[in-house]
Amino acid sequence: MLLSMTGYGRATLTDGGKTYTAELRSLNSKQSDIRIRTSHNLHVHELELRKLVLAEVKRGKLEMNLEIADDGSTGKIRVDLPLLASLSKNIYFNLNTQLPESTLDGLVPALLRTPGIVESGMADLDPADWNSIQEVTRQCVSRLQHYRHQEGTALADDLRTRVRAIMDMLNEVGDYAEQRIAAVRERMQRHLDDFMGRANVDKNRYEQEVIFYLEKMDIHEEEVRLLQNCEYFLEILDNEDDVKGRKLNFISQEMGREINTLGAKAYSADLQKLVVNMKEHLEMIKEQLANVA
Repeated sequence: MLLSMTGYGRATLTDGGKTYTAELRSLNSKQSDIRIRTSHNLHVHELELRKLVLAEVKRGKLEMNLEIADDGSTGKIRVDLPLLASLSKNIYFNLNTQLPESTLDGLVPALLRTPGIVESGMADLDPADWNSIQEVTRQCVSRLQHYRHQEGTALADDLRTRVRAIMDMLNEVGDYAEQRIAAVRERMQRHLDDFMGRANVDKNRYEQEVIFYLEKMDIHEEEVRLLQNCEYFLEILDNEDDVKGRKLNFISQEMGREINTLGAKAYSADLQKLVVNMKEHLEMIKEQLANVA
């Protein structure tokens, strides 16, 4: 089970002649955060709304819109005229000598977009409204989570395919191991013959140097660790936790270290090709993990 960080949910509830609408968007983010846009009479409940949403969503940058429309007062709006007059007066007095007149002409329409100046629907919130708001918020979060689970399933399929592709390429590494060692031995012997002559070579010392050199080239530990990391990645990917993006990201970093070491020790064109292909899949894995909760 995997959860995407991006998603969208919307819910509408009609009760007691009022319509409650909740809309929620989720975007990628390393931290959990929520921005709530609503009428001023709901600001007192903003902390409770944050807790309600974040308890379920857990990770992502969230934007939430909440609206309440009173069907019995359709078309009615409330304008805070004292606040509008105060803002207009202060701006005109303080800025009319600093800004061009054409700018000041559009001041009132701009001020009307200021939060709290214009409110639609009802002005007061009663306990029944708060209960309905909580319910429509739960429905909205549920639909957002359903959307994120659907996206997460597609992400998991892609991640699983790419990790298994790396494991398949890792199985091919052994095909080049003997060729690689034989090629290194041949190259070292050829260089010795060219520069020192066969008669001047101490065979025992030569074998010791070859063994030392081949031990430095040994990639068995890297193969084992990379395989273990891939298997652990798949294990975490398929467990029941919803939020596991950070853990998968840490595992992918360990995979990258082992792949890089394989490349540094390759000494084989064929093995380098495998490493390049592994890195390509790993980069796609990292890109996908940026969207995993």
